[in-house]
Amino acid sequence: MMNLDFRELSGGVNQSGVRDYNERLILTVLQRRGPTPGADIARITGLSPQTVSTITRRLEKDKILRRGHPIRGKVGKPSIPMELNPDGVFSIGLKIGRRSAELLLLDFVGVPRKQLFTSYDYPFPDAVFGFLRSGLQKLLCDQPIKARERVCGIGLGTPFELWRWHDLTGDAAEKFRSWKDVDILAEVTAVTDLPVVVVNDATAACHAEQLYGRGKEFRDYAYFFIGSFIGGGIALNGSVYEGNQGNAGALGSMRTTGPLGESHQLIDVASLHLLEARLVAADVDPRVMWQRPQDWSSINRYVMPWLGETAQELAKASLSICSVIDFEAILIDGAFPTDIRDELVARVSRYLLNQDKRGLITPSIHAGSVGENARSIGAASSPIFRQFLLNTNAGLSMN
Repeated sequence: MMNLDFRELSGGVNQSGVRDYNERLILTVLQRRGPTPGADIARITGLSPQTVSTITRRLEKDKILRRGHPIRGKVGKPSIPMELNPDGVFSIGLKIGRRSAELLLLDFVGVPRKQLFTSYDYPFPDAVFGFLRSGLQKLLCDQPIKARERVCGIGLGTPFELWRWHDLTGDAAEKFRSWKDVDILAEVTAVTDLPVVVVNDATAACHAEQLYGRGKEFRDYAYFFIGSFIGGGIALNGSVYEGNQGNAGALGSMRTTGPLGESHQLIDVASLHLLEARLVAADVDPRVMWQRPQDWSSINRYVMPWLGETAQELAKASLSICSVIDFEAILIDGAFPTDIRDELVARVSRYLLNQDKRGLITPSIHAGSVGENARSIGAASSPIFRQFLLNTNAGLSMN
């Protein structure tokens, strides 16, 4: 195996500095629309054709853009669209989860080039960062030198306050609480000089849906991602809004009421750890939930009751969210098979019919399209988004 010096990976793709506003604007248009002729870019952005031509030529020279296939069938010469060069920018993403961690190399158009996976009983720091160190070597060792030179950063998707969500006791609990004293940024920068972005894991999943999934179809929406614990994100004005402290869209913390009137958070009543607990109580090995590829057919009798309860809670939560901002849509995704996701979406839509909707505009309910990899893909997309694309909510996050 090739021995890589990660200190040499210092974001060479971005040597010219952070892209300026007009460059980001054009890159964002191409990221959302795909191959687009220069005349259409000028019309959409309001920039002059000359300005668009100058910028796209520069980006093509930097190998960030490339020419697409000619568009024929119109009067005159075929137009040549510009498009993102998949090999122009790469980024690395690490997702830290309760039961597993994922590490992947993402290209500029959102395609994972290589992905590594590990599972564990609990995400202790030494296991997670050991996986990162060994995984970086495996992830990049067989990539061409030109590709390694175009890695722009590392994104980490992790639940905030990891030390708060566990059910351990004794020495193991003390070891888990050590997360409180871990400087995640320092741990990663000890390995590489690449820019590091740390983002909430559910917010990362929302970024993945916005950039590479159905999020492009909506201007404003709320997003649920159901993993071991449920989380969420919100998109406003075509961009994910992270908030002043990166904790906007913490939908798992929404209040809900139990059957006896007791107070709960959504995370307590609509998360996969509840299904896992059902399996353990029935003496069924819960590891079937986390195996790849996913197949839950053998646990269907336990999944169906969980689906019904979760759908009711999501229906109530969806209306609560829309009482604050009138989102046009609610997107639902998670770390489960696609047939489970589709059934959950269908049930939430049905439960909404019987909810008290006075004063509210009922949102449409849709399945997310990125799936179980959304958190790792979203983590990897964070350095790309921050360095190359336009954040339409940037002014909303200023203190």
